[in-house]
Amino acid sequence: MRAFTSHMQQALAQARAAALRGEVPVGAVLTDPKGRVVAADGNRTRELHDPTAHAEIQVIRAACRAAGSQRLPGHALWVTLEPCPMCAAAISAARIEILYFGADDPRMGGVSHGARVFDHPQCHHRPQIYDGIAADEARQLLQRFFAQRR
Repeated sequence: MRAFTSHMQQALAQARAAALRGEVPVGAVLTDPKGRVVAADGNRTRELHDPTAHAEIQVIRAACRAAGSQRLPGHALWVTLEPCPMCAAAISAARIEILYFGADDPRMGGVSHGARVFDHPQCHHRPQIYDGIAADEARQLLQRFFAQRR
């Protein structure tokens, strides 16, 4: 059994980089079954003029291209904020094994709040979910970003 390594600090670094680009500061890291980072990115919706360019979607796309497959069994996703319904559906479609996330998102979340995508009977794949990882740091990053815009 290999030792557990958290990749949340790298996801937070991606979130900070997104904020510097003027994007909502959400970052994600995707690891393969051996725990190696295969993709890391932050939100790019404004930069790419693409409402689907959330951090989770960005890393799933990159990892699928690298794997030559639309499925990522055994992979783990680290994201700083609870995924929205769109991202939760993509996580399920990609068959990602484990989802780790930081801050809850009561307004737009799709895992523990709102649509609760993985609880639907139509959901084909449900990842293992671990929440609250570095949640305070992720939450503060978001709060500072939005406070500066008001």
